[in-house]
Amino acid sequence: MSALTSPETTHGVFASMPRLPKWAPWASLGASILASALILTLASAASPAGIIALGVAVHAIALTAISRKVEGSRYSTDRFATTLVTIAFGIALIPLVSLLWTVGSNGISVMSFDFLNTNMVGVFGEMTEGGIFHAIWGTILVTLAATVISVPIGILTAIYLVEYGRGALARGVTFFVDVMTGIPSIVAGLFAFSLFTLLFGPAYRAGIMGAAALAVLMTPVVIRSVEEMLRLVPNELREASYALGVTKARTIFKVVLRTAVGGIVTGVMLAVARVIGETAPLLLTIGIAADVNWNLFEGRMATLPVFAYRQYSQGGIGVDRAWGAALALIVIVMLLNIVARMISKYFAPKLER
Repeated sequence: MSALTSPETTHGVFASMPRLPKWAPWASLGASILASALILTLASAASPAGIIALGVAVHAIALTAISRKVEGSRYSTDRFATTLVTIAFGIALIPLVSLLWTVGSNGISVMSFDFLNTNMVGVFGEMTEGGIFHAIWGTILVTLAATVISVPIGILTAIYLVEYGRGALARGVTFFVDVMTGIPSIVAGLFAFSLFTLLFGPAYRAGIMGAAALAVLMTPVVIRSVEEMLRLVPNELREASYALGVTKARTIFKVVLRTAVGGIVTGVMLAVARVIGETAPLLLTIGIAADVNWNLFEGRMATLPVFAYRQYSQGGIGVDRAWGAALALIVIVMLLNIVARMISKYFAPKLER
């Protein structure tokens, strides 16, 4: 047997076909990048991006050719498809990694205990004091209120569409959910501003206004994600519950929702991540404040997105504060995702006996 092959086999007609060892793709990638670096250096056109791009292209062609020679057309086609998917995944990671690197490298310079534990009361001009304590708690309170508003509405609407919805009403609800999914965030802010202006007057400003605007953006995302998760629950589970004499409502809340809880929590977190960084609706509805406001129903509140926008627009030391606020916002989203994973894992049905 050739040194490039291993005795790994598969079942059926291809059981006797030789296979490339597991290290072959990595060896091909390394050799392709080295060859590309040499070629581009000799051509006086070497750059990290160019070397990687050319190396990946050469790797895809070389690995497919070697696989066709050793393993046959079936496995070479599979390896080529796998390589394309991996390349697409790597391309998708580029903006994410670039974003994290940019925000982290710029925001870490101002990150400190004082920055996280102080507010902007008495801070003017180029003073180096001041922090984001008030903006952190404002973001948490407004986002929590928006979640409390949107999640029950979203889950109950999704239950209706999956379990009860039939006819023109269900189609109409689905249509309007699709429309709401694509509305600009400023429209949600204008809606909340108009609603509370009609109810309490034009001078009214409160965190609940921002929460209502964010809830308008969150609700369709929650509905869509929960609806898809509920549709993935096998009908056999529902039928088994009905056969035991359990009512439909109890089946939904004890069987269907419990089975789909992992996906539901993930969908809710996607909705939270969708709105936690919104600036336009919060700038329009609750503005900015220099101190912590614990009352959601009275007075302006500071939030991290609006704080970052205002500080960046001021220039100077404000730009550094803006990067620090952006980094704190990313960390909050990551922590919320970790908590959501733990919750979904705890409430997920236990499959082992």
